[in-house]
Amino acid sequence: MKFFLSTFTLLLVLSACGNKQASSSPLDGNGENNEVVKINENKEVLPDGEKETTYFPAIDRYLVEEIGRHYAPGEHCVPLHSVVARDERNAEDILVWGDFWVFNYNLVGDTLKCVSGGSHPGLMHIRQTEKGFEVTAFDRVEDGSNYLPTAKKIFGDKFDAFQTINSDDVAREKLRAEGLAEYVRKKGLNATMYQDYGWPAQELK
Repeated sequence: MKFFLSTFTLLLVLSACGNKQASSSPLDGNGENNEVVKINENKEVLPDGEKETTYFPAIDRYLVEEIGRHYAPGEHCVPLHSVVARDERNAEDILVWGDFWVFNYNLVGDTLKCVSGGSHPGLMHIRQTEKGFEVTAFDRVEDGSNYLPTAKKIFGDKFDAFQTINSDDVAREKLRAEGLAEYVRKKGLNATMYQDYGWPAQELK
């Protein structure tokens, strides 16, 4: 797991990610989706009586509550994810492989200023409940010398697809900007720009 404080935000800019709404690509004959799917669904917790129809809000909650809290705090914690593959055959253990991110921001004037954040690639284990979904476990790719062996072990035959996502800095930065813009719209924030430490502010579109 990678933890970067605000003084290291420059590194985050070079490897930041965001994502688009999940595609509806069909699963293969084994119930597994091996397509590279870019996703960002920052949905709110549903009111009592309503049921979640997708597990991505559960992933968002896990990123904010279990991972985001370890970072230097900000006013807004924004979870983002790029999904490599999904296996939905077992409702008690839905598998989602991906590159998962958390960013904390403070809103200063009309600009979201990055405080902290980082990347957490790995495998999410998700259980379907009566009301929706919950993350039951997260197999994380480790840092340092353990990064490559743990990434290969966790992603297996999906490792090449993971590397494609993880190495495309330009695409990930574009997707992060799109995810932030969607977050601002959903939250009704008075923000028109976002900024990483040491870099010029960028317009939210």
